[in-house]
Amino acid sequence: LILLSVRNGGELVGVAPLMRDGDRLCFAGDTEICDYMDFIAAAGEEEAVLSAVLRSLGEEPWQELVLWAVPDGSPTLEALKAVSPRFGLRVDIETEDVCPQLDLPSTWSEYLAGLDKKDRHELRRKLRKLGQAGEVELEAVEEPAAVVAALDDFLRLYRDSRSDKAAFMTEQMERFFRAIVSALAAEGRVELIFLNLGGVRVAAVLCFCEGEESLLYNSGYDPNYAYLSVGLLSKALALRKAIEEGKSRFDFLRGHEPYKYDLGAKDVPVYRCTVRRR
Repeated sequence: LILLSVRNGGELVGVAPLMRDGDRLCFAGDTEICDYMDFIAAAGEEEAVLSAVLRSLGEEPWQELVLWAVPDGSPTLEALKAVSPRFGLRVDIETEDVCPQLDLPSTWSEYLAGLDKKDRHELRRKLRKLGQAGEVELEAVEEPAAVVAALDDFLRLYRDSRSDKAAFMTEQMERFFRAIVSALAAEGRVELIFLNLGGVRVAAVLCFCEGEESLLYNSGYDPNYAYLSVGLLSKALALRKAIEEGKSRFDFLRGHEPYKYDLGAKDVPVYRCTVRRR
């Protein structure tokens, strides 16, 4: 682990969380659990922070610096182009993946009107079918202690929904998951949303909250209710809740899953920046 801090006159203006993998340096993290990665820099200090980081790394043995999962619009993208040549470095920037997103309208009706005719018809049909099956409730859990208490149900639904998710959620991963959700919930950055049918939690969505944006991190559902499309509808209703709260964007995060496009999302690129010594 290489954790660099950048200071200006004693004031912290940047952080670079990196790790070593042989002769390669990269962001500290894993694409299986991190959708976005970046340097942390005070506004207006991006080039200065990056210059300080590259100057410090000049003393380290490495051939490649791989900055993966850099989000579209990050100041790092332009700063790399400007700063790297000053240190005799070559930088290549390529699209690594996509994070489908949706700019939210002011009302649910406007949202529905913006969907393709087929997708709008299917969503309405599934919502009607769900309503005919019993009392539907969207339960939002936000208070930190309540979020922690509800994680057992979320993890059960997560594991039950797909075999690959069950395999992914090892004991070690569960400990990490609980720790990160608990820490972010304490900062008011987590919303755990359950779709309840007849008083039973049948699906769940875990969202991170940042300003006027909701980011859908993970989800799960009870396969016994799959015929009611509870997995898709839990996400649609979470999206509706975000609209009603005046949020401006809903980010489905990494991956090309079809449901994201059924709900109207559009691809936004995520970049991999590779810095090489000449």
